Amino acid sequence: MSSIDDRDDRDDQDGSEPDPNAIDRPEPTGSSATIKDLLAAGPTLSVEFFPPKTDDGMATLMRTVEELGPLELSYVSVTYGAAGNQETRGRTRNLVVDLNRDQPYPAMAHLTCMSHSRAELDALLEDYRAHGVRDLLALAGDPPADGSPVGGDFTHAEELVELIRSHGDDFSIGVAGHPELHPRSTNRAEDRRHLARKIELADFAVTQFFFDVDDYRRMVDELADLGVTKPVVPGVMPLSNPQGVHRMAKMAGARFPVELADAVESAESPEERQRVIVDAAVEMSQKLIDAGAPGLHLYCMNRSETVRQIVDQLGLRP
Repeated sequence: MSSIDDRDDRDDQDGSEPDPNAIDRPEPTGSSATIKDLLAAGPTLSVEFFPPKTDDGMATLMRTVEELGPLELSYVSVTYGAAGNQETRGRTRNLVVDLNRDQPYPAMAHLTCMSHSRAELDALLEDYRAHGVRDLLALAGDPPADGSPVGGDFTHAEELVELIRSHGDDFSIGVAGHPELHPRSTNRAEDRRHLARKIELADFAVTQFFFDVDDYRRMVDELADLGVTKPVVPGVMPLSNPQGVHRMAKMAGARFPVELADAVESAESPEERQRVIVDAAVEMSQKLIDAGAPGLHLYCMNRSETVRQIVDQLGLRP
């Protein structure tokens, strides 16, 4: 998914009425349930992590994992890095295996086919299977920023999904969706037909980040018209780092919320800045919930504070 994988820096027992926004989750099952299972059981709450480059970054992420524990996340995902970044790929594998083993939720590995041989992908899939990792987000991947040639036996996410399927029914497979169209797309109708085919090969989709809920609604309606019934989980990016998000938005072909960014940057105190960021994400998330989204996938940039505040304001957890 463009830019999603280029972020590696980055009951009520008191007698009161139940919260209408509360997400009902099945009984905790550790990581034995796949994301496909969890989505079938009801709305999900999840976050994305990226594999840190340094020991300090890993320590920060582990604190974040601990701080997010009370939210009882449905699952997490871990990005894979730009094409050709072998070091990042190894860190992804290790982080996914560790989280899947140590946490009470499944960890979904982002996996790109660009610059991989079939033999490399076969070996990685069997390695994941051997370590109990059953959830994968199948992506084409982004070419290197320097424009250098990309090799490999596959170029499209659909090919990767088919390869994963050839390894049996062990894996739960997600694919990427772009509410504002894929950045390399030139035809809306063809873009949606392509996305519909991709989702039908997989089990669910997770979207690239976006900032206009109408884009998500329109995409879901267009996919429904094409017969898609599988869940499409919206990705929500709090604007904690406007400059960084602006860079990623350019890569992803997403419209950047200039007015919101200006409000964040002009805040007169850190507290006001955080309030603007959280309020905007809460408003968007509530609209997505009201639109019937099958869950929320929050891009947390390996930090917990904003996610915890968003979830608290939405009333998604006790």
